[in-house]
Amino acid sequence: QVALVESGGGLVQAGGSLRLSCAASGRTFSGSAMGWFRQAPGKEREFVTCINWSTRNITYADSVKGRFTISRDNTKNTVSLQMNSLKPEDTAVYYCAADLGGSSCIMGHSNGMDYWGKGTLVTVSS
Repeated sequence: QVALVESGGGLVQAGGSLRLSCAASGRTFSGSAMGWFRQAPGKEREFVTCINWSTRNITYADSVKGRFTISRDNTKNTVSLQMNSLKPEDTAVYYCAADLGGSSCIMGHSNGMDYWGKGTLVTVSS
């Protein structure tokens, strides 16, 4: 059974940092792109960042560029999101997702993702 399990969420003050992790299991993710999406209260889910299998292609939403960094370890089937200089508007549930084909994730298209985690809550206080 395929599972993506996020961890690392929590409460942090504005300007602080958090590191999210996602562990994937249940099948091979070779060749896949992995991404993070988020959904704030009362808003639609939005793209945050994506990294392809080779790690040579990485995309970020404009709202997080320069503050967030995505990385992955293919030997461990994990993907991480380092979030620095957090703002109250970053408050959301953060979801890890896998795109077996790779193209949807890099383009930020959530409806093309194949697997999703259950999410981890990040709350940034002002």
